[in-house]
Amino acid sequence: MASRKPELSLSVQHAVRHEASPHRPQVLRWLRAAQEGAATVSVRFVDVEEGRALNREYRHKDYATNVLSFVYDSGPMVGSALPMVGSALPMVVGDLVICVPVVLREAHEQGKAVAAHFAHLIVHGMLHLQGYDHETGAREARRMEAREREILAGLGFPDPY
Repeated sequence: MASRKPELSLSVQHAVRHEASPHRPQVLRWLRAAQEGAATVSVRFVDVEEGRALNREYRHKDYATNVLSFVYDSGPMVGSALPMVGSALPMVVGDLVICVPVVLREAHEQGKAVAAHFAHLIVHGMLHLQGYDHETGAREARRMEAREREILAGLGFPDPY
């Protein structure tokens, strides 16, 4: 009997459009690859101004960054900071904000394929929504980076680091 994939509800918003921006099916595939439990995720593709404003407001850093992750609590809690949905894993509810011009610039500067960089940042953001945090120490950073490498390799992308 095949195991059932956890539910994933996805909303994609393009506040800025670029021909290299991923379409919903790509975003869905990348999120599913990183998904560990049921999730409701919105992904918003933004310009530098919106990316900078959000980074300034929520992280107190006055520049546009490539990806921002916002996780929300909703529903009943069962011994966790996140809501539970019919499994031992909490349901993730969150938003990812991807700054398209920053992603394009970084891909060019780092010699990466644009799609590979978008995929990495979507996976990276989804892992953040699920509790991974590379900013809490070297051990957690190694754990998160190893998971990113594993997921991206499974999607056919090269090591992002």
